[in-house]
Amino acid sequence: MAMTMTQKILAVKAGKDAVAEGELIECGLDLVFGNEITAPVAIDEFYKMGVKGVFDQSKIALMPDHFTPNKDIAAAGLAKKMKEFAREMGIVHYFEVGRVGIEHAFLPEKGLIRPGDAIIGADSHTCTHGALGAFATGVGSTDMAAAMATGKAWFKVPEAIKVVIKGEKRPHVSGKDIILHLIGRLGVDGARYRSLEFTGNIGALTMDDRFTISNMAIEAGAKNGIFPVDAATIAYVKAHGGDVGVTYAADPDAVYTEEVVIDLDTMPITVAFPHLPENAHSIEDTEKMEIRIDQVVIGSCTNGRISDMRAAAEILKGHRVAEHVRCIIIPATQEIWKQCVNDGLMNIFVDAGAAVSTPTCGPCLGGHMGVLAEGEKCVSTTNRNFVGRMGHVGSEVYLASPAVAAASAVKGFICGPTSVL
Repeated sequence: MAMTMTQKILAVKAGKDAVAEGELIECGLDLVFGNEITAPVAIDEFYKMGVKGVFDQSKIALMPDHFTPNKDIAAAGLAKKMKEFAREMGIVHYFEVGRVGIEHAFLPEKGLIRPGDAIIGADSHTCTHGALGAFATGVGSTDMAAAMATGKAWFKVPEAIKVVIKGEKRPHVSGKDIILHLIGRLGVDGARYRSLEFTGNIGALTMDDRFTISNMAIEAGAKNGIFPVDAATIAYVKAHGGDVGVTYAADPDAVYTEEVVIDLDTMPITVAFPHLPENAHSIEDTEKMEIRIDQVVIGSCTNGRISDMRAAAEILKGHRVAEHVRCIIIPATQEIWKQCVNDGLMNIFVDAGAAVSTPTCGPCLGGHMGVLAEGEKCVSTTNRNFVGRMGHVGSEVYLASPAVAAASAVKGFICGPTSVL
């Protein structure tokens, strides 16, 4: 039976020769992880099960990243519960504030994601890790509880959409533009419970492009987003001290419900308008509207990597953030933060008038470090722009790449990087 890349991984993890679309299967898991928002609920459910310990102390990862450093007493209590559970259960991969980062950037950086793995995380953007050729998907906290106890999870085998990459990227076009454009074509439910399987000229995409694209697969409703393993994948895994895992490739006659071609030669720089990621507009059309903004956020699990920091610094260098704009920059991990220091990027950010934070998800979900007031508009490199996502229900979030966000911070309205460079 012909299978896609995702279906092959699921078949192996279910101990089967083959699986079919729509089939219900139970799979063994290589990694289960959660954060201080989702893990405490899972911990409560875990205790209710009456089990004595977790299935494997080395295959669970817990880390605070959403409301950290703790924004209030309630957040502190959640983080404390997770830390105490990790100690009680002897969990190997517990990471404290100051030695961690935003989970979906941090876990690959620590070499904990391997090609061919089956991974669940109690966070919807777990699909990020498909960039390394793993099956990775977000689950609820009760599923996380069961997985911590048993090392297994139930899945319905997804159908697949084939996304063919062709051509080469134009200047200032990034993975963020590609995924916003794709979501604009598919819609926020166009890939519902399907696997987005990327193929074609993936060599035109950097690993950071792939992380960003896989990260936002969920914004099209996808179960997961996955890239084939190539030399760039293996080089990344080795560079971060990881295991190269097992490489799976889709069969040539695998069945897809749909095929979408992404032509990088004509790919526009793209901005998603409120209040859905599918509301995609080219930067050329956006600039004509002269949308005045109040805030810029550069960071998150989507765009907080070192290449994103460098893209923002390239724009901000020698410029100042507009007087009416606050610009918040959040490197995704401590290591990326340190790279920014060593590369002189921090001086560029501060000299431009930006505020730089320790790693946190904070503003992405309207938690802290950049909550919006009524009527305020923000350009953000995060992944969601739902009503009230970053604060007041009367605020607006525009999703864009780091280059667009930085240029907009300088100009005070939404614009492309060529407006500044």
